[in-house]
Amino acid sequence: MAPTDTATRNAKPAGKPYKVTVSPDLYLFVNPSGSKLWRIKYRFDGVERKVSIGAYPESTLAEARAARDAARKQLAHAVDPNVAKRQARIEASIRASNSFASVAEELIEKKAREGLAEPTLEKMRWFVKLMGADFGKRPVTDITPQELLHELQKHERRGRLETANLLRAFASRVFRFAVATARAERDPAQLLIGALTTPRVKHFAAIIDPNEFGAYCALSRIIRAIPPSCPPLS
Repeated sequence: MAPTDTATRNAKPAGKPYKVTVSPDLYLFVNPSGSKLWRIKYRFDGVERKVSIGAYPESTLAEARAARDAARKQLAHAVDPNVAKRQARIEASIRASNSFASVAEELIEKKAREGLAEPTLEKMRWFVKLMGADFGKRPVTDITPQELLHELQKHERRGRLETANLLRAFASRVFRFAVATARAERDPAQLLIGALTTPRVKHFAAIIDPNEFGAYCALSRIIRAIPPSCPPLS
C-alpha cells in the first residue's frame, strides 16, 4: 500500500538514512538529522539518475506526486528533469537580475566606475526610488509603455510635471542600457515622448558654484537633456 501523508509525516529519523517508497520512481529520503527530502528516480540515456523536488512538509505528498508526474512528461519528451530543473533555476535568477531596479543599479554602478559625480549618482538612485518598489521589481522585458505612463502620471497628478519628465528620460536610459546588455529588445519610455505635460519654463538664479554646475551638467547628460550652457565633453 502506498504511504499516506500521515505515514510520511510520522517517518522517524534513524541511525542511517532510509527511504519511504511512494512509487517505483518517487520516494521520501529521511536523514538521521530528521530532514525529509522528496526525490525522483529515473533513467535517462540508460543511466539511473535522481532529482530532488522539495523538502517535506513544505512539499506535501500530493505536490511530490504532481512533480513526479511532470517529470514523467519531461522524460516522455526526451527532457532530463535535472537539466530542466537547472534551467528553471537559471531563468529565475535571470528574471530577478532583470528587474528595472536591478538594471538601473547596474547602470548607476557603471557610471560610478566612469567617474560620475556622487551628487549625480545620488540623484539617479533617487529616481529609482521615485519609480516605486513595485515597479522596480518588474522585469524590464515585461514593462509596457502604458504601465510606465501610469507610473509617471502619478507624479503629474501631484503637480510634479518636471519630475515626471525627468523620470521618463531616466527610465529611457535604463531601458537602453538593458537593450545594450541583451536583456531587453526595446525602450518603452521612448514611445512616451510627448505623452507627458511639458512644464512651463521657469527662470532661476544662475548656478555660480563650479561644482554644482558640473553636477548639473553631468545629470543633464545622463537624461539626455543637455542645456546649451554646459560645455561639450572632451
